Amino acid sequence: MTEKERLESMIDYIESLSINTKVIVFDFGTTKTAQMAADQLGVTVGQIAKSILFLADDEPVLVVTSGDAKVNSSKIKKLLGKKPKMASAEECIDVTGFPPGGVCPFGLKNVRVLLDTSMERFDVVYAAAGTANTAVPVTIEQLLEVTDGEVVDVCKC
Repeated sequence: MTEKERLESMIDYIESLSINTKVIVFDFGTTKTAQMAADQLGVTVGQIAKSILFLADDEPVLVVTSGDAKVNSSKIKKLLGKKPKMASAEECIDVTGFPPGGVCPFGLKNVRVLLDTSMERFDVVYAAAGTANTAVPVTIEQLLEVTDGEVVDVCKC
């Protein structure tokens, strides 16, 4: 699937959800890092919901956290009972269908989603929508609804 096809598919999927949000597509530049996304959107880096895929004994776990927070692997290990390792770019694409910097937390199958408490300080955060030049504004409640995730404390701010 090309990037354009993936984007069109994600836009259709996201707009079909009950959460009433729209995908933002940037005409220029990239948002593959939290700071780049924040600069494009004119928001603080903390409002960027960065998605990081980990593998814990081959079990995929997506951690979604504020762009200004750092994942604490000890906290993830304690939560999962297994030592996590960050997925490679290839593993990320294989598991999620998205490249790093564009991982959308919506619609993932067989991936446990952990939503870090660091995002709770914002009314709205911006998640990637499948490419490195997209974003989708969402609330934590909407993320919980569409990811079937769980709110946990796995970061240090």
